[in-house]
Amino acid sequence: MNKNLPINQIILGDCSEVLKDLPDKCVDLVVTSPPYDGLRDYNGYSFSFEPTAEQLARVVKNGGVLVWVVGDATVDGSESGTSFKQAMYFSKHFNLFDTMIYVKTGFAFPSHDKYHQVFEYMFVFSKGRPSTFNPIYDRLNKEIRMGGDAKRQKDGTVKIGSRGGRNQNRYGKRFNVWQYRTGGGLISTDPIAHEHPAPFPEQLAKDHIISWSNENDLILDPFCGSGTTCVAAEILGRRWIGIDISPDYVEIARKRIKAIRTGVPVKEQRYGQRGLFEASK
Repeated sequence: MNKNLPINQIILGDCSEVLKDLPDKCVDLVVTSPPYDGLRDYNGYSFSFEPTAEQLARVVKNGGVLVWVVGDATVDGSESGTSFKQAMYFSKHFNLFDTMIYVKTGFAFPSHDKYHQVFEYMFVFSKGRPSTFNPIYDRLNKEIRMGGDAKRQKDGTVKIGSRGGRNQNRYGKRFNVWQYRTGGGLISTDPIAHEHPAPFPEQLAKDHIISWSNENDLILDPFCGSGTTCVAAEILGRRWIGIDISPDYVEIARKRIKAIRTGVPVKEQRYGQRGLFEASK
């Protein structure tokens, strides 16, 4: 690993430019949620998707994974399809390994003419097959399986496999639809994380990091915002790099990391200015 890599640092800058300074195939896992469709005001900043995607394709290792958390705006009754457009672009360089769903329980974008919107896509891209998969077993098994596994064939018939016996495991492997309670202090216990307009759950970042990486692997978030992915990586013993173009968000992320390392929590003070966050006494 290149010793000049900015390991465990939050970097201020345009990620499409900052990523050019990283060597080829140095990153094990990317977990990020980019700005999309103008659904939030990210301090007036925007990003160019294609140059960023090209750089991410270059820096991810063979066997590495990119988790892209994204949704779509609805304009004049039509969804933008931005998520799928981006997924197809990434598919030039990656395998679309899994299309996962992030469901926000207890929260919805209300609508009068269709069902309330409560989810975002989590596209899992990989360079070849993922070199690491650490499945999470926390789904409560509601039934005890008897006999062999059933598998539907191409002609529609069902074939019972040879593996039989009684499934006595209390917990099974997760499905690819993940649910997280959101809103209030549920996204993060760090008050200043909510200074960002669209943080995703800290547990979501942890779960992907656990699933697709091992200790000491290098995790990248090119749109780190309030630093959620970097915080999760720090807690889980991974190396990490965070990039954001907003000085305000970079300051928040750095303070969150410092709080983990020092054990001194950070509280928010809403003065509408930079530099007015201070440690709790």
